[in-house]
Amino acid sequence: MTWNASLALDYTRHADKTVAHFRHDGPLRILQSLYPEGQAICHNVIVHPPGGLVGGDTLDLTFTVGAGAHGLVTTPGATRFYRSQGEPALQRTRITLDAGARMEWLPLETIAYSGCLAENRLTLQLAPGAELMGWDVTAFGLPAAQQPFAQGHFSQHIEVPGVWLERARIKASDTLLLDSPLGMAGHRCIASLFFVAGSKLARQRREQALDAARQIIDAHALSGAAGATSPDGQIVVVRVLAPMVEPAMDLLKQVWKVWRGHFWNQAAPSPRIWSV
Repeated sequence: MTWNASLALDYTRHADKTVAHFRHDGPLRILQSLYPEGQAICHNVIVHPPGGLVGGDTLDLTFTVGAGAHGLVTTPGATRFYRSQGEPALQRTRITLDAGARMEWLPLETIAYSGCLAENRLTLQLAPGAELMGWDVTAFGLPAAQQPFAQGHFSQHIEVPGVWLERARIKASDTLLLDSPLGMAGHRCIASLFFVAGSKLARQRREQALDAARQIIDAHALSGAAGATSPDGQIVVVRVLAPMVEPAMDLLKQVWKVWRGHFWNQAAPSPRIWSV
């Protein structure tokens, strides 16, 4: 028996306030809109009461951000892909920004349990002048609980159509990829933080963002397994390998705070749900 759900969340700007409207089908909700930074930035938390996906489940999340609006979306806990009996599980997220819109997509980590057959897709469509900051953190198995990722496979797809595509298919049986120094080098967490613009970023703006990220990386315990790059004039990315989620998330949060100030001249108070 599958348990599918969808959520559509629209942000619009009314005077000086960003307002969120949502529609849902199945067990997928947002909590009350919050304004810890003032009315211009609307914070929302996505809640999925079942707590994870099993074989055959599909979650569809769609976000649109209107001109001048600024939305921040996070989650109260990890997204979990559990063991499958043969059917794949899919989470599909689409984010569309109008000109002058801003969005922050900051879910907590995704956990691929041993035996899962899963795909996590993220598609970003930005109009000229729109900007988005987001991250993706994926853990394989539960190493701290002595539950390795021993079976199954996980596909990760992140795309800005026509500009940037990153796709990986990680099989538990592919020990060369998982353990080789040219692959994940024995790490079981992969993470990326990305800043995406709807039009080319000024070279100085990109280079200053890279310099700021590299300073944080160099001072971090994961300095040997992280890097910052700009694969396209519209994108700046930090990539991390880590033995588990916590150090990777710590690094990304540090860079997110600095980039928020650099790109948007905004302070970066952590969403309250992260400390619960």
